Amino acid sequence: MSSTKLRRAVFAGSWYPSSAAECQKEIEGFLAEGKKLDFPAGKRVGGIVPHAGWFFSGSIACNVISSLRSDDPPDVFVVFGMHLHPDSPCMMMAEGAWETPFGEIRVDEQLAGELTKQFSFTLESPGNFTQDNTIELQLPFIKYFFNEVKIVAMGVPPAKSSLEIGRAIADIANRMDLRIKVIGSTDLTHYGRNYGFVSEGTGAQALDWVRNQNDRRIIDLMVDMDAEKVISEALANHNACCAGAAATAIETAKHLGAGRAAAIAYATSYDKSPGDSFVGYVGIVF
Repeated sequence: MSSTKLRRAVFAGSWYPSSAAECQKEIEGFLAEGKKLDFPAGKRVGGIVPHAGWFFSGSIACNVISSLRSDDPPDVFVVFGMHLHPDSPCMMMAEGAWETPFGEIRVDEQLAGELTKQFSFTLESPGNFTQDNTIELQLPFIKYFFNEVKIVAMGVPPAKSSLEIGRAIADIANRMDLRIKVIGSTDLTHYGRNYGFVSEGTGAQALDWVRNQNDRRIIDLMVDMDAEKVISEALANHNACCAGAAATAIETAKHLGAGRAAAIAYATSYDKSPGDSFVGYVGIVF
């Protein structure tokens, strides 16, 4: 594929390693950590992953995506992400390929094309796109575990209308006989002066509030697979930075047949780098 049709990685070498060998080494370490996690039994169709640098949350994202492997590999991985507001447009790269250290991942242009017929998107291209970590950081994991898979990745705002896209993807996949896996990329509460959010002061009490109250409320809604309430909760309490992505992944997974969800891991950036400003991360499997 010519470089004009390849969306170059922006965060390789900073937020995650730039070489395949270094990525593989980190992935093997993440999988070793994942042996301690409790994954739900049965068919798994998707999940919710965090998108901080791999040092902070790579292990959670890696193990959620790894858990979606089965004897029936997907044709397409659908990834929802991007930091958008309720009135933001939906965004998508509908053709070309994404660069990863393990090789390129081609866009499923047929599925993307069907979506552009039904919904309004701001279309990006391999040469003209918003620099965005929420999707890119998942791509090496997807390529590593699902080498032949294609991708449709998009930004969806935290609005009820985004859920229609999730339902449509499941309907189109069924009509086109496509096997699909889906993930939504979001971090949780961004707390502290660095983020302008200090409602509970500082120190241990603030950390405890984030872990056991603010993040817990939205995690419980994600596990309940209540997409609309995930959006309203995040807008009210600032406990998911990409609630549209998480909610639309939930809605898609439900219409792909997922009937339950499980939180397999939770952490904060404080665990790796203690300080007065920190971020929450969760891994959920549908």
